[in-house]
Amino acid sequence: MRTKGDFIAFMAEAGVLSFGDFTAKSGRKTPYFVNTGGFKTGMHISLLGDYYADSIVRSGMRFDALFGPAYKGITLAAAAAGSLYRNHGVDLPYFFNRKEIKDHGEGGALVGYIPKDGDQIAIIEDVVTAGTAVRESLRILSAVADVKVTALFVSVDRMERGTGARSALQELQDEHGIEVYSIINARDIINSLPDGDERIAKMEDYLLQYGVK
Repeated sequence: MRTKGDFIAFMAEAGVLSFGDFTAKSGRKTPYFVNTGGFKTGMHISLLGDYYADSIVRSGMRFDALFGPAYKGITLAAAAAGSLYRNHGVDLPYFFNRKEIKDHGEGGALVGYIPKDGDQIAIIEDVVTAGTAVRESLRILSAVADVKVTALFVSVDRMERGTGARSALQELQDEHGIEVYSIINARDIINSLPDGDERIAKMEDYLLQYGVK
């Protein structure tokens, strides 16, 4: 069974997880950075799909389909669905949205499975910062059918608050009843570092300043 430590090592080897001095989109100075655009080979996406599939299976939840928000979520949902079938014998449909609605051919805003009333949907995302993309996904899905988004799966939970006292993931859970699952979180990254590593203190200071209580 793949572990959190395995995933952290995988991210580091792929250049997705970096340590240093970075400025996040929020303007915060952060000692580490996660760039999922670093996953760029067949091996990368295959393994990434495996980690997402493992997270989905461990959750114990059941869904009618996986939704991948454009653009990064498209590949993630496809990879997760493929791994669920290949490694767990679970054949789930998946679908994604177009950024621009197609007005010819089959038309519509969605590609793949078309959700129907009563469906329970899981959203597959990379790293959620403010939750804007997830809220947009809720709007898109509600315009198609009376579905219930019951879960959100992400690669990394940075465990930091938004504009208030809660993190974006906590807000999604509290406001929309969405169960949130992450493959790893910031604390897992800290725990993976060797004792005495100077990066530990930097990450602890960052969470003390910006982390959720």
